Amino acid sequence: MKLFCFISILLLPYFYFAQSKITLAVLKYNGGGDYYANPTALPNLIKFCNNSLETNLNEEDVPYVEAGSKDLFRFPFIHMTGHGNVVLSRQEVTNLRLYFEAGGFLHIDDNYGMDPFIRVELKKVFPQTELIEIPANHPIFHQTFNFQGIPKIHEHDGKAAQAFGIHLNGRLVCLYTYETDLSDGWEDANVHNDTEIKRREALEMGANIIQYVFTN
Repeated sequence: MKLFCFISILLLPYFYFAQSKITLAVLKYNGGGDYYANPTALPNLIKFCNNSLETNLNEEDVPYVEAGSKDLFRFPFIHMTGHGNVVLSRQEVTNLRLYFEAGGFLHIDDNYGMDPFIRVELKKVFPQTELIEIPANHPIFHQTFNFQGIPKIHEHDGKAAQAFGIHLNGRLVCLYTYETDLSDGWEDANVHNDTEIKRREALEMGANIIQYVFTN
């Protein structure tokens, strides 16, 4: 019954999404990486979406959910970030795969240092599927706000910001944003001292991701 309700939420048209309160969550994982990084990021993005897109996302509760938990299926959108190691058990790999097959979506934002680990773990979940770079003309960049690819929020190694995706049966189920620090830009202004322009850019791109997920 829970699975049916979850799928039903994802199939609702956008006008209902704007009316019905939906809870988003942050993925908790093992391996020693700081899954709890950027604690104000997703709550701030939710508030921005409610104000800018007239969504009715739950601002009061933004929980952490474990990769192997049945509670994963309560949330149509999961955000994941961190700086270091990620390790998924066999049971967690199976649970995540079922989550994606049921209609769930995962946004992974490398907060600098996650990349070599998350690529290995994603390969466990999708052994036959590669991360494919998402081109600048993809609809995810052209929702309410227009971008020419993923914006660069923080500089680390002089690399270009990139967005990668995994598709399942023609549907984008996982977005991996790399060398951008997108979720840093969602945090409270005093955390990273980003300019208001950069914070706005990050929030607008985040809103595009939310809008794309719930309308496609």
